[in-house]
Amino acid sequence: MITLALAGKPNCGKSTFFKAATMAQVEIANYPFTTIDANHGVAYVRTTCPCKTLGIEGCTQCHDGVRFVPVAFVDVAGLVPDAHKGRGLGNQFLDNLREADAILHVVDASGATDAEGNPVEPGSHDPRGDVTFLKFEMTMWVHGILAKHWARLQRQAQQKTFDAYEGVAGVLAGLGITYEEVKEVAAELDLDLRRASEEDLVPLCERLLEMTKPVIFVANKMDMAPDALIDEMKEMGGIPTSAAAELALRMAADGGFITYLPGDTSFAIKPDAKLSTPQRAALEKLQGLVEKYEGTGVQQALNRAVFDLLNQIVVYPVEDEHRFTDKQGRVLPDAFLMKKGSTPKDLAFRVHTEIGEGFLYAVDARTGMRIKESTELKDGDIIKIVSTRK
Repeated sequence: MITLALAGKPNCGKSTFFKAATMAQVEIANYPFTTIDANHGVAYVRTTCPCKTLGIEGCTQCHDGVRFVPVAFVDVAGLVPDAHKGRGLGNQFLDNLREADAILHVVDASGATDAEGNPVEPGSHDPRGDVTFLKFEMTMWVHGILAKHWARLQRQAQQKTFDAYEGVAGVLAGLGITYEEVKEVAAELDLDLRRASEEDLVPLCERLLEMTKPVIFVANKMDMAPDALIDEMKEMGGIPTSAAAELALRMAADGGFITYLPGDTSFAIKPDAKLSTPQRAALEKLQGLVEKYEGTGVQQALNRAVFDLLNQIVVYPVEDEHRFTDKQGRVLPDAFLMKKGSTPKDLAFRVHTEIGEGFLYAVDARTGMRIKESTELKDGDIIKIVSTRK
């Protein structure tokens, strides 16, 4: 399963975002380091289920044509300046990012927390400075790991048989960094690892992180920030969000007061909802917020991280290509996230290793045509795998 991590300084709304995305019970409070140990949960990306466009009856895996596909989600402890030197919970925080495929960097767009995560007067802190700080801390953390081993690697580099790329990849293997990636980045930077100084390693570490731990930043508390600032943060690549609004909407939907699915750009208060006057007023205020920003931004952030940063598509394996079902007759029972460029054989291995090993061919259920193992899968494909193994 793909793993997304939530990062950012303390008290920026990470735990609220995590709870809104997962509906897990986590502590939320207005002080730094509310989150001490990483919280783990399951979030979902939103996509359109093929049952609607194909007119397939009996699909129980979606909500009126809206399909949600799970991803692992981790909320780690808040990060403070000089975390790479061990300040705050820095080492623990950075270590928790090892498992992440991509990172959502939550920034307090309202400027109501200082660089350390302490509450301040809203607007008194410039959140634009928080955008670059995570990248710097992560880069210097990885650089610190590599620097500890650099003297040894430099000595080994004197041997003609020593492969410097392999040496660096071995040190950084725990971060999921491969030999090929080290070689590619070194060539891109025109960096001779055999002669590089520790200082030369900083851009290497920065670029490796961009490749293996891509980051998208979330401008949280958008409803408390000036419109001009939100526009500027959008131009910087940020996604305006209100995690608190999303949490309120999901709780209202769970309570049966409104009709709402995560990612909707509007919601409806149910005619028979038994609401107090303050509750109704609060929901009407949320309606204005959702309409203004075309949603709360939480689902958009999750989707952009998975589909844009990680270049994923959704593929649906079936066993009966005529009825689009598995052996039990369940319509479109599974939805797999796959890297763009994946093939039917890749999908076979995702379903089960033995099915991949016995792969014969695949059938595109939409057309009924047999397709080659090298065919590039497309988003929304429904595929039957034919294998010698069951």
